[in-house]
Amino acid sequence: MAQLSRIALIGNSLPRRCGIATFTADLQRAIEASCAGVEASIVAMTDRGRIYEYPPAVHLQIDEGNISEYVRAAEVLNASGIDVVSLQHEFGIFGGDAGGHIVALLSRLTMPVVTTLHTVLAEPTPVQCSVMNRIIDTSAKIVVMAEKGRTLLQSVYRVPAEKIEVIPHGIPDVAFVEPDRVKAERGFAGRTVILTFGLLSPNKGIEIMIDAMPSILESRGDAVYVVLGATHPNLVRDQGETYRESLLARVRALGIEDHVVFLDQFVDQATLLDLISMCDVYVTPYLREAQMTSGTLAYSFGLGKAVVSTPYWHAQELLAGGRGVLVPFGDSVAIGSEIAGLLTDHPRRQAMRERAYASSRSMTWERTAGRYLAVFESARRGHRPEEMPPGKAALSAEYHFTDHRAPPAMRIGYFLSLCDDTGLLQHAVHSVADRSHGYCVDDNARALLLACALNRPGEQRLSETLTGRFAAFIQHAWNPDTRRFRNFMSYGRAWLEDSGSEDSHGRTLWALGECARSDANMSRRGWAARLFAEALPVAESLRSPRAWAFTLLGLNAYCAAVPHDAKAEAIRQVLANRLLTILSAVEAQDWVWFEDGLAYDNARLPEALIATGMSTGTSAQVAAGLRSLRWLTTLQTAPLGCFRPVGTHGFGDVRRRQPPAFDQQPLEAAATISACIAAWRASGDRAWRGEAERAFAWFLGDNDLSSPLADVENGSCRDGLHPDRPNENMGAESVLSYLLALAEIRQIARLSQRRGRFVPHLARGPEPAGPLARPH
Repeated sequence: MAQLSRIALIGNSLPRRCGIATFTADLQRAIEASCAGVEASIVAMTDRGRIYEYPPAVHLQIDEGNISEYVRAAEVLNASGIDVVSLQHEFGIFGGDAGGHIVALLSRLTMPVVTTLHTVLAEPTPVQCSVMNRIIDTSAKIVVMAEKGRTLLQSVYRVPAEKIEVIPHGIPDVAFVEPDRVKAERGFAGRTVILTFGLLSPNKGIEIMIDAMPSILESRGDAVYVVLGATHPNLVRDQGETYRESLLARVRALGIEDHVVFLDQFVDQATLLDLISMCDVYVTPYLREAQMTSGTLAYSFGLGKAVVSTPYWHAQELLAGGRGVLVPFGDSVAIGSEIAGLLTDHPRRQAMRERAYASSRSMTWERTAGRYLAVFESARRGHRPEEMPPGKAALSAEYHFTDHRAPPAMRIGYFLSLCDDTGLLQHAVHSVADRSHGYCVDDNARALLLACALNRPGEQRLSETLTGRFAAFIQHAWNPDTRRFRNFMSYGRAWLEDSGSEDSHGRTLWALGECARSDANMSRRGWAARLFAEALPVAESLRSPRAWAFTLLGLNAYCAAVPHDAKAEAIRQVLANRLLTILSAVEAQDWVWFEDGLAYDNARLPEALIATGMSTGTSAQVAAGLRSLRWLTTLQTAPLGCFRPVGTHGFGDVRRRQPPAFDQQPLEAAATISACIAAWRASGDRAWRGEAERAFAWFLGDNDLSSPLADVENGSCRDGLHPDRPNENMGAESVLSYLLALAEIRQIARLSQRRGRFVPHLARGPEPAGPLARPH
């Protein structure tokens, strides 16, 4: 194997102001200085709306909120001959829920990844845990900076011991010096200096140290507390300098203005080392235990400073054995007492300094870089290029109806029998409408979608009266007090809830968006657009992936009808990015999906990404939709080749396993048909049309029981397929699933007859907008 020669570090980079940026820049310089012939470059995460004058070491930038740039960065790295990628991970520096966008990059890399975790959470949220597990799965090695990190990785995340390396935070290699010379140069001659440095934010506990100063001054009247650091940029963005001003007010209230100095600066390394050198005691009064590493603590410890700290994880390990002093969290009395004791006991303070300096020699950046290079080499030796996951191969040959006839005629007689002057009834006992279960907005929204679908050429429209009735039901379902749609209504026209499910809200938005684009009545189009805009904002707070998908399908129609609604466009990108994020977080070699299990309306998720990517020209969305749909269609194929939708017995309890075969639902077939047609339009691959036709043939009897579910003469459809028989009930959801699927199959049949040859809408997506790479 050739010698390691090119390394890419992914993280923040100076001049961005944060600890990760400093660490990444220091590690990059140390690697290049430690090993001749090794080039270390940086892929810098750039916070949205900011522009930085990056140094030449930064070869690539990624807008943290733009997932297409993560995908593009993976392509660039794969083409650049990079041997190893070193990821600097911290929650908050990557886009997506729990920073999940980074998985879209990692999962596409062809070289090994070594991830340094700057934070390891003991109690992650489900989303944080999912993202972390995906990062761990795609990493050859995981580096943490304290033994506590190793313990948590094994106990919380079940990481094998051999995959974990502990490499302490690096420190500059500087001489052990006394503080007096630097004090004189910095204007603190004759003063006893206590120092804290780092970006200012409320979790640093500066208030506790300020409160401790009066008691310290009782023992050392010459003491001064120097707080070095600019306010954290995120805090400035959200609150301005309110926090710093509150600290200044606290100092004034205690009457210690002459003994507390704020240096509002983000200093270069040389200045920082100078200022650390002048202090007599360094203090980190952080407020929470769960801090795996502190660069400020490591630097001060490495310069041989007497350190007083609260017992967060990193401090517990670094300061053990008399190398520092630990005090309880939030205890100004204890911290004041310990600092006063050190400042009045020079021999004890000096002995502590010498112990710290001696034990820190293994942490110098030269030593740290050497350990990282050894880990990189180990990761590269053990790396094997992944084979193409199942489901990523080309689709099977195009499928056609077994009798090669044209699709069935559109018959709506049975559908009309389920309608009354209120709307569409939910259920039926065999073929008789069941009034005991009343109505729901879900089915009336689907009915409005059918009305819009039948406005296409070659179909007979629903009556104006009936279409208006479905629209009126949706209007009545809107609850302006909750800003949500109600769902269930009794046969007596009484609403059974104030707000329906998230999915019913998303599905109703979908119907309204389509109505705004393609209803035959222009006035009703205007109504639909207005109600859509009113009901849309709550979509950002929805947590259901299917609700996101339904809303995206509605947004794609609405944005075509109302093209300059900036808020709608923004929400469209938010929801699409969420789907990309959860796909990236969960996706594995044998599980190319958005969740750990499969449920209902599955294909709507990839359909929403494909349709959104087509509308916005975002190739990453189209690619993700095609990839996940290809996997799903492979999974939904029975051994004999017929369509086998995910059975309802698996909803909610199947985790990354082959789903059960029954009960099979018309809803799944309809969703798959729509998604495959969207894939056909996006890619031009005729095999996708074949997949749509195969799913439609399921309605006609090409299924596990060779039993038709749809009656092509009256348009009815049975509610599903049990292991031994069809379900003889014919409710609204099943009937509408068949009719909507039939409308789509009939449309593509007409399209093919007219065109002869289909021209894809977006065979190849455009490059991400704006420059991504910055050559140097």
